[in-house]
Amino acid sequence: MLNIVVLVSGGGTNLQALIDAQNSSSIKNGKIIRVISDKDGAYALTRAENAGIVTSVVARKSFSSIAQHNKAILKELVDCEADLIVLAGYLSILDKEVTDTFKNKIINVHPSLIPAFCGDGFYGLRVHKAALDKGVKVTGATVHFVNEITDGGAIILQKTVEIQNGDTPEVLQKRVMEQAEWEILPKAVSLFCEGRIKVIDNTTQID
Repeated sequence: MLNIVVLVSGGGTNLQALIDAQNSSSIKNGKIIRVISDKDGAYALTRAENAGIVTSVVARKSFSSIAQHNKAILKELVDCEADLIVLAGYLSILDKEVTDTFKNKIINVHPSLIPAFCGDGFYGLRVHKAALDKGVKVTGATVHFVNEITDGGAIILQKTVEIQNGDTPEVLQKRVMEQAEWEILPKAVSLFCEGRIKVIDNTTQID
């Protein structure tokens, strides 16, 4: 049984999808053993506590630099004996020391079909506004491994979502979460914990 640690910053809707998947036994050979937030009072912590999951806070504002914050996060992850780290709406930057220590053991869900609308500055509603401004007909979500390049790690799963007439960024965000993110994130977690993902030259093979 692999130890899953989830990093959060906000409301924790993707965390809730993982908790629900765990409760329904959809995640095989893995268990969420810790939820770590970079902000005090994040509602994701309440979701975790309601599910009986141990929580901790490593607040970004408590450190004078990103590097110091990352060292504290890294210590928590090592102390937890994390086998898989999931970024679920985690907004702090993970530096190369963290991503190298847990190479191909950190995954993130991004609300677009990478390589579209990704990279530095593309997060939250900004992603969906960019998709609408471009006039694309489909968007979606991507689960990928995390490396030192923003949204640059190997892609694990993607799912498309149709854009509809009259969509606003808020409406589109909700549809992408419900139809894509909440489905493929737990699925990717289970694939990892089952040992079914291989990474070769920054591309994945799924058994």
